Amino acid sequence: MDYIKAFVVGGVICLLAQILMEKTKMLPGRIMVLLVCLGAVLGAFGIYEPFSKWAGAGANVPLTGFGNLLWTGVKAAVDKDGFLGIFKGGLTASAVGISGALVLSYIASLFFDSKMKK
Repeated sequence: MDYIKAFVVGGVICLLAQILMEKTKMLPGRIMVLLVCLGAVLGAFGIYEPFSKWAGAGANVPLTGFGNLLWTGVKAAVDKDGFLGIFKGGLTASAVGISGALVLSYIASLFFDSKMKK
């Protein structure tokens, strides 16, 4: 049942992003930033954590989960290090994910040839 719940929740988040892409003139990059900021704001208000526990990977894998991860890291670092935690907390919390994305993107670029849309 956890897999079904994660699939449905992740699908709904992606569906909402797709609706924004189709019905507004927002560019995909701005929608991605909106999702990250939404996750951070919901995390700051304490809404995302219970939602994340209920939905599992369906809430943690999309970009809203990344925003919440950044917020969680910043909050923990500010509590520990004070003002400087604002600058290092988010990167410390998400370092593994960012590093993995960079390495796997590089490996993918070795096998695939990118082409610009016309």
